[in-house]
Amino acid sequence: MAASDSKTLLKNDAVYKYILETSVYPREHDCMRELRLITAQHPRYMMASAPDETQLLGMLLKILNARNTLEIGVFTGYSLLATALALPSDGKIIAIDMKREYYEIGCLIIEKAGMAHKVDFREGPALPILDQLVSEEKNKGNFDFAFIDADKVNYLNYHERALKLVRVGGIIAYDNTLWGGSVVAPADEPLSDIDRQLAHLTKEFNKASC
Repeated sequence: MAASDSKTLLKNDAVYKYILETSVYPREHDCMRELRLITAQHPRYMMASAPDETQLLGMLLKILNARNTLEIGVFTGYSLLATALALPSDGKIIAIDMKREYYEIGCLIIEKAGMAHKVDFREGPALPILDQLVSEEKNKGNFDFAFIDADKVNYLNYHERALKLVRVGGIIAYDNTLWGGSVVAPADEPLSDIDRQLAHLTKEFNKASC
């Protein structure tokens, strides 16, 4: 094994905590912090994007000069708010989620941040909504960026539609493509049934989308 092959960004939880405290939290927008702390009280808080991840997304959006974006899987809107903050004043996000009740947790904070006018929230299963978008010629190649953090069973279906909607040179970003490292777990590793199933789905998606 080459020396470079053994390098990893994070060696332990203490390193990650150090990165958050020295580089991420000091740069976090006040409204982002407020929404993150509120989301942390939710029973399904693990569904939220990580703060370092959302700052990376914001950086990518600014590099792209993104104006039109798509988000599949919104939850309380933490990553959605990060996207809105990174877009220009006339930027737009089509945000899709099965449950408006989750999105409404973050609505007031998105409004407080002055970003609500950028959000077009659409409630329901993502595939029919995406198919409707694809069916309208004006939407093809009209998006600069898409962030997908929804049910893993449909990741490849979302990918196929996003390829039609996001312009050449745009970015499609996916959450959970390593599924907590379980994609490389040995067969005898004690994983829950759901983690084993999702690790398999994730590996299949990663292979197909390369």
